[in-house]
Amino acid sequence: MCISAYLVTFKALKNLCMAKFDANSTLKRLQNRYRLVVMNDDTYEEVVTFKLSRLSVYIVLSTIFVLLTGLTVALIVFTPLRMYIPGYGDVNATRELRELKIRTDSLETVMHQRGQYLDNVKNVLQGNVSVQLDTTALDIPKPETIDE
Repeated sequence: MCISAYLVTFKALKNLCMAKFDANSTLKRLQNRYRLVVMNDDTYEEVVTFKLSRLSVYIVLSTIFVLLTGLTVALIVFTPLRMYIPGYGDVNATRELRELKIRTDSLETVMHQRGQYLDNVKNVLQGNVSVQLDTTALDIPKPETIDE
C-alpha cells in the first residue's frame, strides 16, 4: 500500500510539472486580494488595515524604483555632480586644466632657476665663493704702430 501511495504522489507531481502555463490562472493569482493588518502587540487592536493584491504591490514597487532611478539621473545630469563622473566633464575644461598644469610646471621651473641665481649672487657678494684663477697667459697681439 505504501508503494501505491508513492506512485499516486509521483503521478500528481508529474502532472503538476507537465501542466501548461495558464495565463488566466496566473492573472487570477495576481489579482487575488489579501488583507495586511498591523496590530498593536499589547492590546491586539488593529492599527492599520490594507487590502492588497500581488499586482498592486508589484506596480507600487516598480513605480518607486522608476521614480528613484529618475531622481538619481536628474540629480547627476542637472547638478555639478556630473563633473565627478569620469569622461562626462566638459572637454574645454579639461583642455584648460591641461594648459594650466603646463603653465604651473614652467612657472615652478622659472622660480627654481631664479632662486639659484639669487643664491649665487648672494654668495658672490658675501665672498663665500672660491674662485680658481685662470693662470694661462693670453697671447694678445700688439697693435701695429705706424711710423711716419
